[in-house]
Amino acid sequence: MTEDIAVPETKAVEPEKPKESAVWREIKGLFWVLVAVLAFHSFIAKPFYIPSESMMPVLLKGDRLVVSKYPYGWSWVSPSFHVLPHWDGRLLGKLPRRGDIVIVTPPGGSQDYIKRAIGLPGDTVELRSGRLILNGKPVHSEQRPPAMIPVDANAPCGMDFFGAQVRTDDGKAYCRLPIVRETLPGGPSYDTIDLGPSQGDNFGPIKVPAGHVFLMGDNRDRSADSRFPLEEQGLGGPVPWENIGGRAEFITFSLDGTTKLLNPLTWFRALRSGRAGDTLRGTTQTEESAE
Repeated sequence: MTEDIAVPETKAVEPEKPKESAVWREIKGLFWVLVAVLAFHSFIAKPFYIPSESMMPVLLKGDRLVVSKYPYGWSWVSPSFHVLPHWDGRLLGKLPRRGDIVIVTPPGGSQDYIKRAIGLPGDTVELRSGRLILNGKPVHSEQRPPAMIPVDANAPCGMDFFGAQVRTDDGKAYCRLPIVRETLPGGPSYDTIDLGPSQGDNFGPIKVPAGHVFLMGDNRDRSADSRFPLEEQGLGGPVPWENIGGRAEFITFSLDGTTKLLNPLTWFRALRSGRAGDTLRGTTQTEESAE
């Protein structure tokens, strides 16, 4: 009689997979963080820097803003750095409201401008002696007390505002600028600067075509906008709505132009007080009457 002896079953040993290096894991992690940041930047919201004086007095050179990408849907200008080829129309598209502050890419260009939406498709836009006329009716406007903008490196009150610089009793320098407040039909009220006769004071009338928006800067006498041809750094008339990249929401912070990149102490000294958090959505007629 033979006795059966149990033989332990052996399993095939799989070769060990090489362990992923820590460096490679870090690289992959940074890559996905970068993808997430670019996606948010392209389709949700992005920061924006004000490089000029064309939107004074509402926006000053040196202001940093948040621009939301989704209110008007998405188009070829939505992704960061405008990496997509041009196509007509928008995905989930919606027109701006009159009075919205928007970023826009001029036709055939790549640089972003920031302007205010004045005329929508079907509107007739005209300016006579600097006064805005919309659909044959002068837009309500009123003279307001002058703006007193502190003079600094980003707002030097230079030759464009010759003679506007004043000093108060405390010795501080300000740029004293004449203000006209406009109220668009059913839209917000906002302040514009009127420096006197200028090249863009008489324009039109022009009818805004379908799928286009007429844009202007609030610093009316120092803004290259829909009143001026592309050859003069303007927008070449009403702009196709797919060239609008987003809506300005609020100011995050503002710098006076004295920062030095390698000196962190100057980063804080250069902050302008009282501008962080300012909304850019405008004041409606109802809010105006309640003041």
